[in-house]
Amino acid sequence: MPKTDMELTHRSPWELLVATILSAQCTDQRVNQVTPALFKRYRRPREYAQAAVPELEGLIRSTGFYKSKAKHLIGCARAVDERFQGCVPSTMDELTSLPGVGRKTANVLLGNAFGQPAVIVDTHVKRVANRLGLTRSEDPNQIETDLQSVLAPIQWTPFSQRLLLHGRYVCLARKPGCTTCVLYDECPWKGKLPR
Repeated sequence: MPKTDMELTHRSPWELLVATILSAQCTDQRVNQVTPALFKRYRRPREYAQAAVPELEGLIRSTGFYKSKAKHLIGCARAVDERFQGCVPSTMDELTSLPGVGRKTANVLLGNAFGQPAVIVDTHVKRVANRLGLTRSEDPNQIETDLQSVLAPIQWTPFSQRLLLHGRYVCLARKPGCTTCVLYDECPWKGKLPR
């Protein structure tokens, strides 16, 4: 079975939450270059909540959109510290109540930090699920529902992670690697390249 490890480096649910917020519109590789210094400087939610904005922005600048990401990190840290006693919550409703946390980020945490069945829908999953005919929707919430309906809950997290990695490394948006794709024969996508 193909490896489905998550590529964001983390040691705790809080570190995964921070890394996932930073990964918006950024590669996991870049996030993994930034987080060692960030995690060394700020260890707990309370430390992020009290962070000096210019210092935090400086540490995360290369991830892009650093001003809004710093704002989300500080707001999220305050909420985790004040409302959840410094522990990252483990339900969809609680996670999505945090600043900067939508369903995708919540599902990353549920599936990878808390071992709960979760369908993670990012741009790669959206593209690959459509190309494979697993959904006809562009809406991430509908894609999540569509994938949940065709899979057993135990498969949700690893399957969506496989779709994500397949989209990141093989089924690219502009130059899909159809000639090396292991799913070529099963793929109904009309735009697939001939072998």
